[in-house]
Amino acid sequence: MPQERIAPTFQPRANEITQAEGIILYRDMVLGRTFEDKCAEMYYRGKMFGFVHLYNGQEAVSSGVIKAMRGGQDYVSSTYRDHVHALSAGVPARQVMAELFGKETGCSKGRGGSMHMFSAEHRVLGGYAFIAEGIPVATGAAFASKYRREALNDPSHDLVSASFFGDGAANNGQFFECLNMAALWKLPAIFVVENNKWAIGMAHERATSIPEIYTKGAAFGMPGVEVDGMDVLAVHRVAKEAVARARAGEGPTLIEALTYRFRGHSLADPDELRSQEEKDFWFARDPIKKFAGYLIENKLATAEELKLIDQEIQAIVDDSVEFAEASPDPDPSELRRYIFAED
Repeated sequence: MPQERIAPTFQPRANEITQAEGIILYRDMVLGRTFEDKCAEMYYRGKMFGFVHLYNGQEAVSSGVIKAMRGGQDYVSSTYRDHVHALSAGVPARQVMAELFGKETGCSKGRGGSMHMFSAEHRVLGGYAFIAEGIPVATGAAFASKYRREALNDPSHDLVSASFFGDGAANNGQFFECLNMAALWKLPAIFVVENNKWAIGMAHERATSIPEIYTKGAAFGMPGVEVDGMDVLAVHRVAKEAVARARAGEGPTLIEALTYRFRGHSLADPDELRSQEEKDFWFARDPIKKFAGYLIENKLATAEELKLIDQEIQAIVDDSVEFAEASPDPDPSELRRYIFAED
């Protein structure tokens, strides 16, 4: 196995987080993992169709970034691996699961499915099936925030936009175009590269001349930060700093989170390209187990309390499946609804 690239060791500061913050982060990561495990079960039981890309292993990135933002106000743009981003942003598990089942009660009214989660209420700008497609959407939302705040003199629009995308997207033209625009206009944007080492079946090191994606921010005069994407506290810290910069009008930040997906590219992927040695190396860095140990060691929670949270989350996910199965299918007479804006 080639030498794995690991972010610099993160040392938590004294009182890095409060007990309440720790529980929020833990609950959110467990919700993401438990939900995705249930998705795998439902997919193999024939309850979901099409491509389903799971997020297992990357939970520290979604929780660490989105929980540093204003829920329901700031904007989040995702990829085709979008279920957990939607959950972190506050979209109820019932709505996300119903969307995966193609039901009318889904967050996209059953029209989007796994790769197109959207919620205007929760400022989730969508999941996108095409590589890098969500980056310009998030950049546009950041521009809208800046325009409303500065041109229209609306101080309430000090809103931040976060775009999540994979390492493969960092070789796409839209990535560079949007970084340039965001830096030029000092947009309140955060560009989050979830570098899980593999762009479908292409190893990251084979696909780019400069594997250190965070260094590409310097070409546009914006801060680039490398962070351990398996450590929620490390991600949360750099995210809070990036959010503060953006909200203060100091412009965008590029964050490269070094992470790893624990499953194949999608549930249709037999995952035969990655070595077992590589997988075992990253499995040992499980972000949820690592953070649970931190909470217990620092007396922010007991093992019994965390177990109760696990059980509570499992009940929420089980309920989401019952809700989805009982929900109605979209009415065929409304096939063309939601294509255009309605009054």
